Amino acid sequence: MSDTTTPTESIFGATDPFALAQAWMDEAAATEPNDPNAIALATVDPDGMPNVRVVLLKEIEADAFVFYTNYEGDKGREIDATGVASFVMHWKTLRRQVRVRGHVSREDGALADEYYNSRPLDSRLGAWASAQSRPLDDRQTLIDGVEAAREKFGDSPPRPPFWGGYRIRPVSFEFWHDGAFRLHDRERWLPDETQGKWQTRRLYP
Repeated sequence: MSDTTTPTESIFGATDPFALAQAWMDEAAATEPNDPNAIALATVDPDGMPNVRVVLLKEIEADAFVFYTNYEGDKGREIDATGVASFVMHWKTLRRQVRVRGHVSREDGALADEYYNSRPLDSRLGAWASAQSRPLDDRQTLIDGVEAAREKFGDSPPRPPFWGGYRIRPVSFEFWHDGAFRLHDRERWLPDETQGKWQTRRLYP
């Protein structure tokens, strides 16, 4: 079946997909037992094989989503190589999900410094100690690395040069809300380049 239906107003009564995603995440904060800001982030390796893992979304901006990680781990290297990623947020308590696909750039400046410095001290030291995605002989080696960073930096470790943020600027959204008998509400948002806004379209579930 070809996609020839006419774009309509949002079935969720929204005019901005970023605001809708934020509203749903805020609502989930009251009902989800853990990490309402968790996203399953998908990237692609050099062989075209996908990778997916759960990370914590830290900011929904007016035009982007921001998370932080080690640039030298698998996800960082794959993002830097391709410049693209996708993710899904799913809230079991609300029976909702949001899917996003987009282009990715680094957040490697003052905002990254601010977020890094807001983290607990041991988390900041852990960023120095973890050679993310590389083989680790045992847990004690990781703990020793944290203590070595503590001895070197004390209570004020700087943000590591290999650690910072990524900003995902979407090229598409999908919002999904569970319906009875699997007759879900599902809606795609795509940019309208001519009008500088987003268009919505209801999809079959």
